[in-house]
Amino acid sequence: MRILGIEGTAWAASAAVYRFDPAAPDADADPFIETDAYQPESGGIHPREAAEHMGEAIPAVIEAALDAADGPIDAVAFSRGPGLGPCLRIVGTAARALAGTLDVPLIGVNHMVAHLEIGRHGSGFDSPVCLNASGANAHLLGYHDGRYRVLGETMDTGVGNALDKFTRHVGWSHPGGPKVEAAAADGEYVDLPYVVKGMDFSFSGLMSAAKDAYDEGTPVEDVCFSLQETIFAMLTEVAERALSLTGADELVLGGGVGQNARLREMLSTMCADRDAEFYAPEPRFLRDNAGMIAVLGAKMYAAGATVDIEDSAVDPNFRPDEVAVTWRDGESVAIDPVERPERQGAEAVVTVGDERVTKRRLPKAYRHPALDERLRRERTVAEARLTSEARRRGVPTPVVRDVDVPAATLTFDRVGDRDLAAALTPARARVVGDHLATLHDAGIVHGDPTVRNVRLDGDRVFLIDFGLGYHSGHVEDHAMDCHVFEGSVRGTATESAADAALAAFEEGYAGRGADAVLSRLRDVEGRGRYR
Repeated sequence: MRILGIEGTAWAASAAVYRFDPAAPDADADPFIETDAYQPESGGIHPREAAEHMGEAIPAVIEAALDAADGPIDAVAFSRGPGLGPCLRIVGTAARALAGTLDVPLIGVNHMVAHLEIGRHGSGFDSPVCLNASGANAHLLGYHDGRYRVLGETMDTGVGNALDKFTRHVGWSHPGGPKVEAAAADGEYVDLPYVVKGMDFSFSGLMSAAKDAYDEGTPVEDVCFSLQETIFAMLTEVAERALSLTGADELVLGGGVGQNARLREMLSTMCADRDAEFYAPEPRFLRDNAGMIAVLGAKMYAAGATVDIEDSAVDPNFRPDEVAVTWRDGESVAIDPVERPERQGAEAVVTVGDERVTKRRLPKAYRHPALDERLRRERTVAEARLTSEARRRGVPTPVVRDVDVPAATLTFDRVGDRDLAAALTPARARVVGDHLATLHDAGIVHGDPTVRNVRLDGDRVFLIDFGLGYHSGHVEDHAMDCHVFEGSVRGTATESAADAALAAFEEGYAGRGADAVLSRLRDVEGRGRYR
């Protein structure tokens, strides 16, 4: 059978034909792809210019794909979102017209899920975490309970757009990513802000600091080198956190920024160090392309996930977790409840004894040595101080028995026999809400309150791992703490269990009179790059 795919979310007008066997839609096959990319003369992508290009180029690329099909088309798949509205509407109109003319089914594909699925298709992985690093977007996806859950995402701008903002500032033309990569080859490291909040991350402060460094005379090669080292280390760290949270041992990369050799090197090194597998598609499948739309369209077609023309409106804010993943019906990914004497987390190796727990922040080979030393030192100090301070404020935490800052090693009393991921209930989630409210009243931000960092000892609930913590009385920081916890619940529990637990969590938090924080939490939730 033949699926025609049409892509047009932003800059790439693309069409592809994918031939597949309905009995084996995952079988290896190579789609024909024709792409005509919009290249702005200066600055970034202009929506009107991009739409004008799309209107001119889409008929030509579709014609080329139909010529290459060498046979009848059985269905038409198109990128329904997320993306630029004017571009999406042109592609949607073309797809509907073609499906109607050919009298074949129509399939609306989520562009970001297609990035994940082309990686899963090419790698042969079963259930990988996916890091999508593209121009307008950056997020982590993992399959759970019938959907691809957003485990973490940018809180402001996409990674490619962040790099473009810097290159526009220094007067370089679009796209900025390849120019940063080229300049970085001759650069040296300088410190820049590093902002990770659980599995979420932010680029705005980092980009402002990079612009300031350039304006103050730091060589542009040094700024570019440091941008790559910092941004890609952040993405690699949150990818490792997602692997640790979910228990997955497979990672795939998606998005145009994934063509950067340094990012691929970091991810490959991280995965090798934790005995996980890593796969990056070839560049033509990392860039926006219709091949991935056609391949996912084939899987959706085989599962009967077609859409009527009258219900096929495009959605510029189409989130990947809104897609019912019907082509993976019957599959499930469970959190591993087994407690092991030694566990490799995202940040450290944890050795559990009968009475003591030792946490060693080993050097991360993927990070620049200066950045790695700074983070290991700062996080070891923060964890020791805030764990003890939280305990004094009435929040159950382990007693800190020893701190070795040069070796980035901490020793604690052992607490609990399992974590919240293995035994989530509304009552326990309510206690977590109360604990976080207590911390926030004291001006303490946990920084990474996931279900893995909540320990259970009977009915007693402990908070652990304050390595990303800091002092702040700002409502935004407190809301982000709540957002991190809620995201970890959504990524590990069934939808019904998550709904009940999170309602209880917010009741526990609201019991401390924190209406402003919960109101800001709703705002944070609406900030994701796909809303």
